[in-house]
Amino acid sequence: VKEDLLIDSLKVTQERHGTDYWSFKNASKRRGAHALIHYPAMMVPNLQGNILEAIKEVSPKSRKVLDPFVGSGTVLVESMNLGLDFTGVDINPLAVLSCLAKSGPYFVTAFSDKAGPVIGPLMAYEVLTAFFLEAGFLGVMLFGMEKVGRGLHFTATVCVALGTLLSSFWILAANSWMQTPQGFEMGPNGQFLPGPSWWPIIFNPSFPYRLTHTVTAAFLATALVVGGVGGWHLLRGAATPQVKKMFSMAMWMAAIVAPIQMVIGDQHGLNTLHHQPAKIMAVEGHYQSYPDGAPFYLFGIPNDRTQHLDYAVGIPKLGSLILEHRPDAPVAGLDTIPDDQQPPVIIVFWSFRLMVGLGLLMFALGLGSLWARWRGTLYRWRPLHVFALAMSPAGFVAIIAGWVTTEVGRQPWTVYGHLRTADSMSPVGAPAVGTSLIAFIVIYCAVFGVGIWYILRLMHKPPEPLEHGAEALDEPIRTAGIVPGPAQGGEGEP
Repeated sequence: VKEDLLIDSLKVTQERHGTDYWSFKNASKRRGAHALIHYPAMMVPNLQGNILEAIKEVSPKSRKVLDPFVGSGTVLVESMNLGLDFTGVDINPLAVLSCLAKSGPYFVTAFSDKAGPVIGPLMAYEVLTAFFLEAGFLGVMLFGMEKVGRGLHFTATVCVALGTLLSSFWILAANSWMQTPQGFEMGPNGQFLPGPSWWPIIFNPSFPYRLTHTVTAAFLATALVVGGVGGWHLLRGAATPQVKKMFSMAMWMAAIVAPIQMVIGDQHGLNTLHHQPAKIMAVEGHYQSYPDGAPFYLFGIPNDRTQHLDYAVGIPKLGSLILEHRPDAPVAGLDTIPDDQQPPVIIVFWSFRLMVGLGLLMFALGLGSLWARWRGTLYRWRPLHVFALAMSPAGFVAIIAGWVTTEVGRQPWTVYGHLRTADSMSPVGAPAVGTSLIAFIVIYCAVFGVGIWYILRLMHKPPEPLEHGAEALDEPIRTAGIVPGPAQGGEGEP
């Protein structure tokens, strides 16, 4: 009887939605916890979920579900969604791993459920095109110099660099889509579904600027570390040709790339002003609108409660000149943005100034190196070496400050203008979050602590030439076993 009632219930569902209902052509297989692990053959969650709901309707007392071929865990997740007791069987280790992951404390988040169809494939592309490339050649690059030869070692180094660049491409494409989303369609259950083409999703309005700005920042940060190490050895008197070369190359990089980065940052800011005006208002500390030209505030204490910049020190009209390239251009303020859509101004205001301040110091270092190079004192001017050494961590600090500006500045949105951060959180209790956070802090401090200690030890040693020439001797080099000996002939013989 129950089987007949179940069949009748499924027929009613089909009649209500049409004959194509059970095909689920546009349904996502990657929503919620289903997106945690990609499995070669995945069922459509809607089908299993609807069948389980029909069974519950016909037999409310039924609580146990048995799946003899659990596979990707689709039935497992749908059973957990309905509060049913699930038992699954499978001999495939990947299936066991998938079910363990999907049945763990991390279950369903609103963000993965709603944005997974867009973010998931982008991150999968990153793994397939970049991560494997980096991981495959990283060991050869780090430990293979004396084992594989220079040509193959250089090839491995290029592959790691290319993989890192590809990784930044896909990660920044995903992040930029969250900042300036486009090319998607909203599904009936509130999901972000890819539109007809992936091109608008990948190359969204902020992506070219964010990619260029971030990659250039990475190059500049690396140059500052190299320059700092070179300055350290020059201060210690180790002015070898290798030290001079590394210091010279780093200073050229700072002199050329720092001003380029400032131009890129300006264009990125203009793009942000167009697409995320509240972020720029918070960056500038503009609580009020300025119809006749806005100042640029050097310092101040943002007060979100009173919507005022306390103790402000600014330069009149400079804000409009920077933002609109006209000193008298009108600039809107946060008074045009609802209070519940404003980011925390004090964090964004100061993180931006930290980033810009360090950028100006990088520019000054590049100018100082050009002056020293013109005077012929690049390797003897100790104040420049001290400056370069002090600036060695500045690139990393500026990158972190820039990301704080970017991520905090888009609040209260996860997907800007569409999905709030408060609606994206996972249903995990505070104790679990605190425990995992402490674990991450301990593990990362240990790993990065050892890594930094090892890198500093390497930096402490001056670079050596790759090939050692023959050492100078006080006597001729003997070859083929020929050694000096007494004369062999008699008197008068040669």
